[in-house]
Amino acid sequence: MKIISGSLMELSAHLARQTDSQDDAVIEERVKAIIAEVKAKGDQALFSYTEQFDQVALAKLKLDLTEIERGYQETAPEVVQALEAAKANITSFHLKQKQSGFVDAEKAGVIRGQLVLPIETVGIYVPGGTARYPSSVLMNALPAKIAGVKRIVMVTPASPEGLPPGLLAAAKICGIEEIYQVGGAQGIAALAFGTETIPKVDKIVGPGNVYVATAKKILFGTVAIDMIAGPSEVVVLADEAANPAFIAADLLSQAEHDVLARAILITTSQLIAEKVNEELESQLVTLPRGAIAREALDNHGAIFVVEDVTSQFALMNQIAPEHLEIQLADPLAHLSRVKHAGSVFLGAYASEPLGDYLAGPNHVLPTSGTARFFSPLGVEDFVKRTAFISYTKEALAAEKTEVMILAREEGLEAHARAIQVRFEEEKK
Repeated sequence: MKIISGSLMELSAHLARQTDSQDDAVIEERVKAIIAEVKAKGDQALFSYTEQFDQVALAKLKLDLTEIERGYQETAPEVVQALEAAKANITSFHLKQKQSGFVDAEKAGVIRGQLVLPIETVGIYVPGGTARYPSSVLMNALPAKIAGVKRIVMVTPASPEGLPPGLLAAAKICGIEEIYQVGGAQGIAALAFGTETIPKVDKIVGPGNVYVATAKKILFGTVAIDMIAGPSEVVVLADEAANPAFIAADLLSQAEHDVLARAILITTSQLIAEKVNEELESQLVTLPRGAIAREALDNHGAIFVVEDVTSQFALMNQIAPEHLEIQLADPLAHLSRVKHAGSVFLGAYASEPLGDYLAGPNHVLPTSGTARFFSPLGVEDFVKRTAFISYTKEALAAEKTEVMILAREEGLEAHARAIQVRFEEEKK
């Protein structure tokens, strides 16, 4: 990777000049056309796009329960055991996010409160393409289950070989019974509008490629979404005592996702920068997805050498990465410096793949700088809040004047009269 040194201002300017190679306008027009076709033609469009994009001529979209069970049975026992272990950790973490409503009766005659209600129907998108992600099934479905979602609908791209057994095993472990073989923008459109086979959902969650992300962006409002996710990314902060082999391995763990993935090291040590580059070359030689990882590192990766820890965190917070690894002495002491990051990994042995698979926190995370305002997927994404109020006549009498004054200040006389009418009989 490129090793770049300079002042914080110079490095910040370098980051600002980095642009995505994707032509957003062209992609958006393609996605709009796909969405319109699915809305107009339903299942027919889904079969057509699946044959065009995935090279699969499907006989049906929905998997039978027997097919899901067969996938589970065909999954290696050690994989099932690992999925169950991941489920236990993900569940124990997300149970702590569960929200309760409240009732407030502090004023005489007034009851106020909030209900926390699950979203009824949720669609989860599980990516396909160059890799398959059973872990994404767990990360999307388990928080929804904890929140109380009644119906979970899963879509994932079709494959000429059929859906991988491990993916189906993860679905069974999560209790998912509705799986549809459709991906891409067409899968998102199907969930948003519904088709003859696929039900319309209230919210869509889960990461995908640029077409999936664009479809979610366009259809937000027709349906709720979790976030607009881009390519995977990691930033590693390291000092002179960090292990170059560990850092290189962690950078590659993100770079192998996609040629657009972003892997960045920010270090205070020129020597560490050089050693990490040597390790990257050494490890790439034996990496099965090495070609993908190398292209990602060459086009979107960088090693920044900065003066001090303050500059490390300033540059990192500007990036607002999806994954942040702090491989510094006493990493926990630096946690308060983090302002913008999706998920934080503290110390040499909290490698980012722990978060992808087993530790428990969600791996559906904000990317492309959106950690400035988005949060990881969680139980709170699968609920909605409803407020309620109750006033006795006496309680309303105590506050009616202020309500009417504010209504008339806004020029809404009917609002004022709706309060006033309740007391006019007392004047007669």
